[in-house]
Amino acid sequence: MPVPTDMVGEVIGPVTHDVDARWTMAYSASLDDTHDCYFDTLSDDGVVAHPMFAVCPEWPAIVAGRDVSARWGISLDEIRRSVHATHDLTVHRLVRPGDRLTTSLTYSGMEQRKPGTFQTMRLDTVDANGDPIATTYQGGIYLGVETVGPDRPDPDAPAEPDFSDLPAEPLIELPVPVAHGAAHAYTECARIWNPIHTDAAVARKAGLPGIILHGTATLALGVSAVVDAVADGDPNRVRRIVCRFRAMVLMPSTITVRIHDLTPVTGLGDAAEAARFEVLNAEGGPAVDRGVILLSG
Repeated sequence: MPVPTDMVGEVIGPVTHDVDARWTMAYSASLDDTHDCYFDTLSDDGVVAHPMFAVCPEWPAIVAGRDVSARWGISLDEIRRSVHATHDLTVHRLVRPGDRLTTSLTYSGMEQRKPGTFQTMRLDTVDANGDPIATTYQGGIYLGVETVGPDRPDPDAPAEPDFSDLPAEPLIELPVPVAHGAAHAYTECARIWNPIHTDAAVARKAGLPGIILHGTATLALGVSAVVDAVADGDPNRVRRIVCRFRAMVLMPSTITVRIHDLTPVTGLGDAAEAARFEVLNAEGGPAVDRGVILLSG
């Protein structure tokens, strides 16, 4: 069935979670990111969650949206064929154990593109005081599905960073091993359940060569590598994470994180910088493309 652009403006949620150290530590452990800031509960400052942890409380709102999509006439098969295409996360502050987080999802844009219907959703996560924690603009494509109604792109979606002057050679290149059970570990630790990442039979039925690593897990591995390489391992400096998803990651394998450059930017405080990066799968395909991490000073 075609996707009606009248879906724009539909709101899902709010969905509330109480975050504990078990959850935040498990998420970092699934990425093999073992910095003390994620695990040392004896520290006077306590522990924080990985910058990509925001995807965890967002997931139930995304799942709840499937019922709304069905109400608008989108079939279960079409929903299963949808792919996560773009991700733009603004980190207002890192999540901490003890936070009560509330997430709402708004279908904020819909337009026809060559591969199918491109849908933008905005996910807003706030703490118990209503202060913003994370704002995510997530783009997905219903492959091979047409739209009904005029295109309604999201007028408030942030502009993509510029990649016109990318250096010919990367500044840093880092291999990152991906274990055989990486997707199973990420599924349970992030509490993000999609059987194409854990069930070979379901992955085959979906036309995949095998179970594949979650896009957000691949991105999180890239974020960890970039933070280690150019931010002294300090995740508190991360302010924005942007990328496109393209090639799949199979397991076990080794991915490669390429950091293209580190350049000054304005608007994030003193000595703020932007790291442009990509993550290549074992075959050399861009699993994470046009990646940018904005770092405060």
